[in-house]
Order: sequence, then structure tokens, then C-alpha cells
Amino acid sequence: LSGQAILTMDAPVCLIESDSSDRMCVRREAVEILDSITQPVVVVAVVGLYRTGKSYLMNRLAGKQTGFALGSTIESKTKGIWMWCVPHPTKPGHTLVLLDTEGLGDVDKGDEKHDTWIFCLAVLLSSTLVYNSMGTIDNNALEKLHYVTELTEHIKVKSGSGDDDDDDESMEFMRIFPTFVWTVRDFTLLLELDGRPITSDQYLDHALQLKKGSSPKIEKYNLPRRCLRHYFAVRKCFVFERPASGQNMRQMEQLSDSDLEPNFTAQAQAFCSYIFDHAKAKTMKGGLQLTGRMLGCLAETYVEAIRSGQVPCLDNAVESLAQIQNARAVHDALTFYVGEMTRQVKLPTATQDVLSEIHAIAEKQAVAMFMRASFHDQNQKHQTELMGTLYREYEKLCRQNEDTSRKVSRETISRVFGALEQAVKGGTFTRPGGYNDYRTAVEKATGEYRSDKGCGLMSEEVLREYLSEKEAVAKNLLAADKSLTKAEQMMAEERMRTEALEQQQRALEEQNHIQQKQIEDQKRTHDENVKQIMEKMEQERVRAQEENEKVLNAKLKEQQDLLQQGFQKKSQDMQDEINKLKNDQKQMEASRPSIFSSILDTVGTAATVFLPGWGKLAGIGASALSRMV
Repeated sequence: LSGQAILTMDAPVCLIESDSSDRMCVRREAVEILDSITQPVVVVAVVGLYRTGKSYLMNRLAGKQTGFALGSTIESKTKGIWMWCVPHPTKPGHTLVLLDTEGLGDVDKGDEKHDTWIFCLAVLLSSTLVYNSMGTIDNNALEKLHYVTELTEHIKVKSGSGDDDDDDESMEFMRIFPTFVWTVRDFTLLLELDGRPITSDQYLDHALQLKKGSSPKIEKYNLPRRCLRHYFAVRKCFVFERPASGQNMRQMEQLSDSDLEPNFTAQAQAFCSYIFDHAKAKTMKGGLQLTGRMLGCLAETYVEAIRSGQVPCLDNAVESLAQIQNARAVHDALTFYVGEMTRQVKLPTATQDVLSEIHAIAEKQAVAMFMRASFHDQNQKHQTELMGTLYREYEKLCRQNEDTSRKVSRETISRVFGALEQAVKGGTFTRPGGYNDYRTAVEKATGEYRSDKGCGLMSEEVLREYLSEKEAVAKNLLAADKSLTKAEQMMAEERMRTEALEQQQRALEEQNHIQQKQIEDQKRTHDENVKQIMEKMEQERVRAQEENEKVLNAKLKEQQDLLQQGFQKKSQDMQDEINKLKNDQKQMEASRPSIFSSILDTVGTAATVFLPGWGKLAGIGASALSRMV
């Protein structure tokens, strides 16, 4: 599928379903669609009890009247997880991926574990999670959201973890879990608290307040509230009035906005605007943005873990995804480079400079393509592999360029000097005055040869070889020319030697320029790789810092809320988490020079292996520079 085909998907497709043995599996059709999306993806998933109108919200976000199945009976229409990829309406260069999940709590399924995995996958795959419910946010509604209390049982942050500190785990979840948006349908209450109007966000915050005490009943009451507060740094709420009368509710797909209640239409528009403006691209640990291709791999990784009876692990997913994605990034960047060079280069090039300039542009674009697609490239293993592979391709092209130039130059010499050689064989110049006539003919043919611009960068070297081969012919003609005095013959011999040296110098300068240009190319290869990895690492550092600040701000707000609700002890305990986050920020900044130094050393060392002409100097230069960072 082409990018254009994806951007015009006119209907959703199933992403995750149950196979004949009731085990989850990822549909190949959906993965192929994601596989061709190289843009960052903003992933919005909706979850909630069945028959609460989840699919209608997804259709609104897609800008369509129909698409995700709505249904008008008590039967759950959506099975598994369905996907719809559309161009993002407000973020150019991004694709909006909408995930509509199977309704939770369907009595006909009788499989609570299946529902839990659906909920977990929606959390793991999305950047914004929409939880849809009916009526009000009361204790009953929160008890039905028990899936959130089971997240830590079904998702691990680190491989082999099981005894991690709860606070550390909640901070890690908060770093990577999506924005949580609670949409309340058929809301009939007034948004008031103690006689004063409140916002829907304040309504949610009030509903999530904890009760004091430690009895089992209070602990059960507090658990879902505490989980929502601890796992989701950003929480948002929207309330919707009933959209239409009872009869019309059964045909929502056919109703236009003018048929709906005005308040509902305004509320739906506000919800869509928030999602479009605030939902961010899906990221992994460290703030690494995912493309559609990476999202497809991630879905397969998580589902495979579930199928094998394991608990999806975030760190394992990062490692697995990195291996797949980085190997593919190397392949795609190399394929792009080879394609560009094949398209742009016409052998032989007039000079090495021409080939070098085309190579520089194609290499820069290929490295940038790799940087965009790769992530978590430990010790720059895949980047240095790409650096070496690209340069080997360039070296091969340089050899082809020289070989082609030699071949074309020899063919041109055969054509230009052909008549002269026939004349020599026919004895035309074996006569008095013949040597000077021969010299004149050689100069004329040489001039004609040099005026041919298609011979390429080895033209003077091939000419030197040819004239060297014909040196004996010139000497024989000179010795046989009885019209020349001894002194004239000596002068002619001296001029012959001078011209041979001049031609040798021309050829040597030509070869020196080729070698010098190739050394410059190697230096530029090293510098370009260093420049781009430094830029990427800085971007990732900024993203990681923003991620840390998001969690820190959420913890500070939580601490303030606890204090206001009278939980002094819990508020004081949270200070340890806040201090740890602040310390993480300081360490992140303090480690920056050493990280950059390590990168420079790694790329410099790789240069000594992959860039033979300049590699040693590259390694020394990088090592020296790394000590200055």
C-alpha cells in the first residue's frame, strides 16, 4: 500500500482479533497498512463497557458519519481492536490512528481475562486513551473500571521485575502511559459543587478524591482512584448530554448534526478539538516517537507475549522493537542511497568532485532517514554499520567510475589517434621532416582528445599510458629523420622528455585530486554522522526531560491535592518521589557531556575501521573532541 492509499482509508480494518482457538492475533492486513506509514502516529484508543457509544466518538474523530460499527441492539458490535488511519487534521506530517476496542463486560463472552488484555493493549498502544461510560462518575462507574487496578499485574516495566518499588513503578508507568480522557455519555447532572459551577475536569478530580482510613472497604474504594492518579499524569474529562431522542438513538449513523441536540453537538466538537490539538504522537520510553511501521511491530510484540502466556514488558518491547526497526532502518537508508546514486550518477563523471557532491547529498539524506527511523541504537551499532556500508557502496561506485572512465578514454584514444597510427604503419612519417609532422599530428590529436568531455576523471592517466607506449615510435621517427642536425635531435629528445614529465605531472595531479577528494569524503562521512547523532541525542534528551517534567508536575499536583484533602502523611511520603524526579533531571543534565563523549568515541573508533584512508585521523580527532565536550 502506498502512503496515499493509507491517507484515503475509507473504512476501518481489524488490527487485533481472536483466532479459531480464541487466542489473540494481529491481522496481517492491518500491519501492512501500518508498515507503510513512515510518519509519526498519534494513536487514540477508546475503551469502555459495551453499548456505551464508543464507536460514535471514533467516527467523529475520523470526520466520518459511518465507519466503526455502532449497532443498535444490546449486542456488542466491535470484536477485538479495529483500526482506522486518517491524515491528522491539525498536525502536518502526522497520521491519526484511531483504535476502537471491543466493548468490555459483554455477558455473552464470559471472558474477563480477555477484556483485561483488550484494556491493557489499548493502554500500551495509544498516546491518548479515551474511557467511555454512561451516566455519572460515581463509585459504581469506578468499580467497573477495575481494569486499571490490574495494570501492574499484566504489564511490566523492566524484564525480570517483580519486586520493584511501587513508587518507582508508578513513576515509570506515568512516564509512558497515555493521556487519560474520561468521556461521560448521557450526562444529566448540573456541573456544580457546593453550589458553585465547576468544569468537567474539576468534576473528575472531585470524583477521584480519596477517603481517609485503612479498612478493606475504604481500600477498595480508594484503589481505582489511586491507580488513575498514579498511572496517568494527564487526565481530562468531557461530559455529553443525550444526543437525541430514544427513537433517533437507534439510527445515529443516519443523523446529521442538525438532527442532534445542539448541546451534544457542541460538546462533541469540543472533544474532537481537544484530541486534535492536544493528543501527542505515540512515544516509547525516553520520549522516542513511533511511526506507523513501529506501531505495527509493537502490536505484534505485545500480542506475541500474551499468546505465549507472558506479561508484556516495556523494556523487552523496546529492545525487540529496536532490533527490528534499526535493522530495517539500515536497509531502507542503504536502499535509498543506492537508488539515489543510480538515478543521479552518469558514469563516467567529468571529475571526482561531481561524484563526491552527489554522494554527499545522498549520504546526508540516507543518514537522516536512518536517524528518523532508528531508536535505542545501543553504542551506535546500527549507525556505524550504516556508515561503513554506505562508504563501501561509494568506494565501489568510485572504482566503477574509474573503470568506466578508462574504458571510455581508451575508446576515444582509439578513435582520435586511429588515423595517426595508420599513417605511422603506412610509413607516412618515415621521411625527412617526418618527425616534426608526426609531433604536429600528435599535438592535434591530443588536443582533440582533451576537448572530448566524456572521457571522465581518468582521461590524463590513460593519455599518459598511451603516449608512454608510443614513446618508442617517436624516438624511432626522430632517429630516422635525416633532415635534423645532431643539435636539433638533442633538443627534440629533451623536449620529448619534458613533455613526458609534464604529462606524468598532469596524470599525477589528477590522481592526487581523486585521492584527496576521497579522503575529504571520508572526513565528511564521519562529521555528518557525528553531527546527526548529536542532534538526535539532543532532541531525545529534551524529550526525556519533558517527559520527566510531565511526571514531576503530576506528582506535585498530586501532593498538593493530598495535602488539601488532609492526607499529610501521604503528602510527605510523596516528597521522596518528587526528590527522585528532581535528582533524575539533574543527573540527566550532568551526564550529557559524558554521553556525547561516548558517542564521539564510538563513531571515531568505527571510522578507523570503515574509513581506511582517513579513519585513523577521524578516530584521533573524535577522541580529542570527545574530551572537549
